[in-house]
Amino acid sequence: MSRPQAFVVILAGGSGTRLWPLSRSHQPKQLLALHSDRSLIQSTFDRVAPLVTPARVLIMTERSHADALRAQLPEVPPENVIVEPARRGTAGALALAAAAIHSRDPEALMASVHADAYIDDPEEFRRTLATAFEAADATRMLVLMGIPPTSPSTSLGYIEAADRLSTIDGYEVRRVARFVEKPNLERATEFLNSGRHFWNPGVFVWRIDVILEEFATFEPRIHELVMEIGRDFGTPRQAETLATVYPTVPEQTIDVGIMERSTRVAVIPARFQWSDIGSWSEIFEALPRDAQNNVVRGTHVGLDTHDTLVFATSRPVATIGLEGFVVVETPDAVFICPRDRVPDVKQLVELLKADPTGLTLL
Repeated sequence: MSRPQAFVVILAGGSGTRLWPLSRSHQPKQLLALHSDRSLIQSTFDRVAPLVTPARVLIMTERSHADALRAQLPEVPPENVIVEPARRGTAGALALAAAAIHSRDPEALMASVHADAYIDDPEEFRRTLATAFEAADATRMLVLMGIPPTSPSTSLGYIEAADRLSTIDGYEVRRVARFVEKPNLERATEFLNSGRHFWNPGVFVWRIDVILEEFATFEPRIHELVMEIGRDFGTPRQAETLATVYPTVPEQTIDVGIMERSTRVAVIPARFQWSDIGSWSEIFEALPRDAQNNVVRGTHVGLDTHDTLVFATSRPVATIGLEGFVVVETPDAVFICPRDRVPDVKQLVELLKADPTGLTLL
């Protein structure tokens, strides 16, 4: 018996304000080339392309980014870029994607990945994803990838693994005991050394019929509304139904709405390094460094500059005596701060929102 056909859904709706001034409301981080010549969304597509055809790649986004995403990914059919009329959280987005796939193939497999992840070993990622597809089909469970933690991060969610359910192609498939969101430093340090806890990168794999069953059980209103939309997919009524019905979907995350409530959740410990590229500090940790322990994109001339990230987009940047800083240059703004103050960029963005003279920088 052959395995059902697989689809990959790429979530690409975020704004990435923690990467200001490079990431803006009109040019979010998934459209930017941060670690290679390809943008984050292009790199995400490149990672999954050997496993699924472009016709089975769906991109979930919002209206302001849709045209740019289609331009960056001409391989993906335009109708596969699904524009959410309103932000309803990851539960709504993934339920909508599942309903869209269900309209094509009710027995399909579906993977969900984020557009803004950095993964150091694409081939290993594909091997793990292929295993997750097999596990989701064989066990009828919701399958996650788990990243072995390399530091006691307090900004990431953790998956606690329980007993081993099976081994597929050398990969363990373990039952999920619970989820822990952003623990304090003491607990994160405990998790780092436990061997049972994994970072949650938000990579999910499931059968379409199984995830829709779980939505019907735990989020019946979301299920009812997205299935109403799904019945009109591929018909002349699709756009009108989506625009009318989707904004009424209850706002919820997939983690709270489904994953933390379901008893049918499994995790595959991954063997690749991962970062969500959510801040300048994470870019510094993810990218290669030079002899002075600097991460440099663009042209930089430095004297006595160490442990510093320099991101120059339109002109050379010169520094003297910097240690542990972030310097980001764009045509209309320059951002400079100590690396340990990078989390405060969100406050800076709020100041810009409150100041009419700063709105052009957002």
